[in-house]
Amino acid sequence: MSFGEDGFTELSTMRGRDYPALTQFTIFLENRVGQLMEVIRRFEGSDVQILALSINDSTECAFGRFLLSNPETGREVLERSGLPMIESQLIALELPDTQQPLLNVCTALLQAEINITQTYPLFSRPHGRPVVALMVDNIDYAVETLTDKGFNLITEDDLLFDQ
Repeated sequence: MSFGEDGFTELSTMRGRDYPALTQFTIFLENRVGQLMEVIRRFEGSDVQILALSINDSTECAFGRFLLSNPETGREVLERSGLPMIESQLIALELPDTQQPLLNVCTALLQAEINITQTYPLFSRPHGRPVVALMVDNIDYAVETLTDKGFNLITEDDLLFDQ
């Protein structure tokens, strides 16, 4: 809260959301041998599983993107590493049982004019079906669109039961 001429002003900018979103952790690493393994070893002995991983590198650094089975504990582990980190929200969905399941997903999102900015598969299959994680430019509308089109969205609870 902040004090203004009329008293207290609420500074909260978080919108209440009740949709299934997953937390992605992006870690900045030196682009050298062994850096990824050092991060992964930090999860040894914890109840955190790496459910998805994407690596993008450049000359000076690499970006490791992680989806974790227990984001709260995972955040603590990563914070203790002292590595620069960014959190963002993704959605995940089961791929339909069709000849070209990604075409179905892309078509649904294109019809709604939603742009996909990142995508990668999850290692786990909570309900026995392949799962893909998506970062989109409008997560609220993407969830609404995909749900209306009959796609099964994955929640963090779905991923906890897969352990």
